[in-house]
Amino acid sequence: MTPRHQRLRYLLAGGFHHLAWTEWGPADGAPVVCVHGLTRNGRDFDALAQALAASGRRVFCPDLPGRGASDWLPDPLLYTPPSYVVALAHLIARLEGPVDWVGTSLGGICGMMVAAGRNTPLRRLVLNDIGSRVPATAAERIAAYVGTRLVFPDVGALEAHLRKVHAPFGPLADDEWRHLAEHSARSLPDGGVTTHYDPDIAVPFRNAPTGPVDLAAIWSLVKLPVLVIRGAESDILDEETAADMATRPGVDLLSLPGIGHAPALMEAGQIGRIAAFLDRP
Repeated sequence: MTPRHQRLRYLLAGGFHHLAWTEWGPADGAPVVCVHGLTRNGRDFDALAQALAASGRRVFCPDLPGRGASDWLPDPLLYTPPSYVVALAHLIARLEGPVDWVGTSLGGICGMMVAAGRNTPLRRLVLNDIGSRVPATAAERIAAYVGTRLVFPDVGALEAHLRKVHAPFGPLADDEWRHLAEHSARSLPDGGVTTHYDPDIAVPFRNAPTGPVDLAAIWSLVKLPVLVIRGAESDILDEETAADMATRPGVDLLSLPGIGHAPALMEAGQIGRIAAFLDRP
């Protein structure tokens, strides 16, 4: 199955920018939007998207601003969830009827913000290793590695780097690591490669106050059915926060042993649980 590569223009902070996405499945399928994590891109969801598309769903996997094939933003301070939601809202506005959302980490934060809005078009929400609170130590860990411009001689060297920094994704096969590397690489004029995101996405992190990230106020406004997926070794979504979220009616919790932040959602069992949750009326 081959994805369709699409683009739209959105208005943000007095200028127009392009948002890119890959689209899978029949044009009349019930829509699912899959949004990636901080330094990743929409091709992370290829395995999940193909499985959902095979069952008749229409799946949209956008590259957030500053990532993948989407435009970089002129002002680094715009690299924040409210800006991403503005861009994603332009995509959602094109869709008819209710929309399901799968969000990994940052993509889950964006999903919570959309779900919390009045008259939200979202029907069901999957939060992949993100919750109502991010501990300070985890936020500081992310801030420490994001934004460094890394250059590699080839995609193989980039893959080796990804295997190290994203080891918490879980036990991936060689072809899965290669897939992530190939879609994480941006070619340089000298023949080398670098990561496929704007290093300036780190600027808001450096300007943010230290301490935990409290998303409880947004989470309190989310009233639709939610599947919370947690890597059992995650430092982003701790066990206490996940358990507390699961006390709310309509919230299912799936804990994945031996995995940290964040489950790659490539394994058949993980895909099956998401598909089963989205298939509910």
